[in-house]
Order: sequence, then structure tokens, then C-alpha cells
Amino acid sequence: MSLPQLLKEDGVYNLYVDGKPYIALAGEIHNSSASSLEYMKEKVWPYLRELHLNTVIVPVYWELIEPEQGKFQFDLLDGIIEQAREENVRLVLLWFGLWKNGISSYAPGWVKKEFTTYFRAVYKNNEPSETISPLCDKAVEADANAFTQFMAHLKKVDGDRNTVIMVQVENEIGLLGSDRDYSDYANVEFNRPIPAVIESLYGVSGTWEEGFRDNAAEYFMAYHYAQAVEQIASAGSKVYPLPLFVNAWLEQFPWRPGTYPSGGPIAKVMKIWKAAAPSICLYAPDIYLPNFAEICEEYTANDNPLFIPEARRDIPTATNVFYAIGKHDALCFSPFGIEDFMAPPDSGESIDAGIMMALNIENSGFVLNGTGPYLARSYELLGNMLGIIRKYRGTGKMTGFLQNHEAGCILSFSKYDIRITYHRQPAGKPVSGGLVIEVSEDEFIFAGISFYIEFLPKRSSSMKTSYVRIEEGKFVQDEWVPGRVLNGDEGAYHIKIGTNPAALRVELYQYK
Repeated sequence: MSLPQLLKEDGVYNLYVDGKPYIALAGEIHNSSASSLEYMKEKVWPYLRELHLNTVIVPVYWELIEPEQGKFQFDLLDGIIEQAREENVRLVLLWFGLWKNGISSYAPGWVKKEFTTYFRAVYKNNEPSETISPLCDKAVEADANAFTQFMAHLKKVDGDRNTVIMVQVENEIGLLGSDRDYSDYANVEFNRPIPAVIESLYGVSGTWEEGFRDNAAEYFMAYHYAQAVEQIASAGSKVYPLPLFVNAWLEQFPWRPGTYPSGGPIAKVMKIWKAAAPSICLYAPDIYLPNFAEICEEYTANDNPLFIPEARRDIPTATNVFYAIGKHDALCFSPFGIEDFMAPPDSGESIDAGIMMALNIENSGFVLNGTGPYLARSYELLGNMLGIIRKYRGTGKMTGFLQNHEAGCILSFSKYDIRITYHRQPAGKPVSGGLVIEVSEDEFIFAGISFYIEFLPKRSSSMKTSYVRIEEGKFVQDEWVPGRVLNGDEGAYHIKIGTNPAALRVELYQYK
């Protein structure tokens, strides 16, 4: 059986699993859920089954895999893989190693206690942080060794099954609370000449400060984090070359490195990361900010495929998935804390508002407000048409749209323009958005939530446009199953997809 791999073909990236293109309709579980197989069995898997996921994103923990130096335990990992097989889903694993959300909380106790060997990054006031410095060679070597053991074991237990299709190296990497590491070692490195690879990339020279001025601290950290990740990732990839990626805690207000993790793979330093960490195949945004469409644009620039391992938990996420897949050929869409979405209200793990404030994270993206049932319908609809979507990815015949401050948008296809008017819903309902596929010049498929459709002839055309047939329906294993045929009051004046995720097939003709 061939390994999962990421390939660029005819201008679009495809993730191959078992030799076929794969799109992950996913959910990421809470950070601690996978630390207990019993907890997974009782509190996680029962609440995922109604969501129509094909993929679950699950952490694995260095502290539990190597609790004593050189002694590795994989029973927990084996159990998670076995449970995923029983549930008939694929896994993306998150390596919680040296760095998670800007600090080193998942490093084993023997690493934390040896704080002179595995030295910390230091703040400007000479106070040590809880983040092990990316310039600490011994810490990076220890992580790389553990990651290699983990990948070797993964190959042994799953190399013939591909239950695990990708691995994320570390999590939301970077330094919180400071723009850079001010340890003595880091200060010496900061005042050295910029490495040749970065000089040539940006056409600058001198020290980091001379070359990059106000951005020097963040670019310096990006280079050293990327170098560290490359050492870890390349070591693991040599024994089991699954696709490896990193994720980003996004740059945000007040736009100062340290208020978000400085040196992480945000869009503006992706060029540095690509140069210093060639073993990483893609850079993934964790999207909790409200400007979803803008972030998708940012993370599909610079030849980067869109893969969203963490997305907002509030109700717009049920619409955002259509836009990400339709407009940007997303390979993965995955809201965070997915086990809460269909759980009874009193059983889900709440998100602490105080933590959100302390970390400068917008609370609204973490609030569940009826998201689960809508997301389940979105995933069910999309899951049954993934073959159709894969057929049209990268062809220019498929696009997506998402409600913004405008009343709607105009989409241009070969023979017609389509006017989409957003149906703005009251609070507590999904926003308007969806995707459209041009099956032929005169036939279109729409899927999404809450919008009106009007077909217009091209401006240069003297022809008039009307409908042969408008069908409600759904896909079942990529085959269109028609429902009502709309005409009269339901079709003559406007075509609409309502509040619930739904699909329409429209056939047109022109006359004069």
C-alpha cells in the first residue's frame, strides 16, 4: 500500500491516501482528551459519530511517550489508532513535543527539571520563560530522537494501514511574551551576520538588526524555530516519510510579536520557514479570527495548499467549510474541541474566558452556539459529494463565496454570470455562503447555506436566460439523487437555498 503523500498536479495540490485524492472533513479534539483511552471511549467517540467526520485530529504527547529518558511507551498511541480503526476514520496526529502554544508544557519532566541543560528562552528583563529556547541544541536533539522513535513505531503499527495520514510537528510554535529570546546565547547569535540562505532570500546583509530593522527579532526567531523543526522533522521523516506540517497561531491585534508567538509560521515569515525547513510540506492557519476569507487568501499565497487544522467553534464554521473547499481547494477543515459539538450542553468541556483574555484570543471563536447540528449537515452533504469536488478542484469550474459586508457577489462562468445575494440571518443562524460547480455550460450544482441565485447572460450577449429544470436533491456516494422539482412560485422569481445546508441542481437554456 502506498504511503500518504502531497503532490502538486496541474496547479493544484492533492493529498493522496491509499492512492486516491483525499479531503479531510475533520475535527480536532481537546488537548488532554487523548491522554486516556477510557476517556476517549466514553467522552469523545460517541459524540463524533453523528458529525459525519472522515478524519479526527488527535494530539500525541512527548511527556507520555518518553516519561523517562530513553524509555518509550506506545500503548496509548496504539490504543488511539485501534479506536480510530473501529470508528472507521483516519487520523492526523499532532506531535506535542518541545513547543505547544508558545511554551514547553508537554516536554517530559526530565527535560523540564534539567533547566541548565535544556535552557529556557529569556525575556528582555532577564527573566526566564517557560519556553525552551529553539537555540538549545540538546533540547532539539532530544525532541528529534523522541520524534524519530515515535515515527518508527508508527510505521511498525500502521505502515500497512494508513490510519494516520499526516503528522503535525509541534503546535502553534513561537515565543509568547517577548519578541525574541534574550538569553546570552541568543544575544550572541542575534548579533552575528544573517545566514547566507536568508541573505540571498531577502537581498539584505549585515546583522539581523541591520538587515531587518523593526522585524529583526521576529525574523531571527522564525529562522531558529524553523531550523529546529527541520532537525526534528527530517529525523522522523527518514524513518517514516508521512507528510509533515506545522500550524500557526495567527498574527493579530496589537500586531506585536510576543502578543502572538514570535517566530511561528505566520504568513509574513513563511518564506523563511520554507527556506529553513524543507521537510515541512505545508503551513496551516488556526483560524479563530473572524476574517476567515482573508486568512484563507493569505495562506494560499506563495504556493501553499490550504489545510485548516483548527477552526472557530461558533456557528459560521458550518458555512466556512463550503467556502474553504469551493474557493481555495482546501485539503482539510477542522473545528477545535469537536467532541463538544454534539454532546449535551452540560457535558462539553468549556473554554475558560480568562485564559482567552490572558492569551489575547478572541472569545467569540470558541463559543458553541448551536454549531453541531449545522456542521453535521454540512459534512454529510459534502462527504457524499467529495468525488465530484475532487473532479473539479483546480479546473476553474468550481468556486466558493462567503457573506461579507457586501450584499452579494457576481461569479463569472463560461456562458453565464451568476448573481449571488446573501440572505442575512438573525444571530444564532449560520452566515450565508457556499460553493458552485459548473458541470457543463448549461448545468450547475450549488451547495451551501442561505443565499439567492440569479443567472445572467454575459454583458456582451443579446440572449435571454431561463431554466429547463431546478432540482432540490442530495448526493449519495457522488450520485445526484433528485428531490423536489422547483417551478412556479418556488422557481420562477428566485432560486434559494435556505438556512439548512442543502444542494440544488440547475439546468438552463438561452433564447431570443
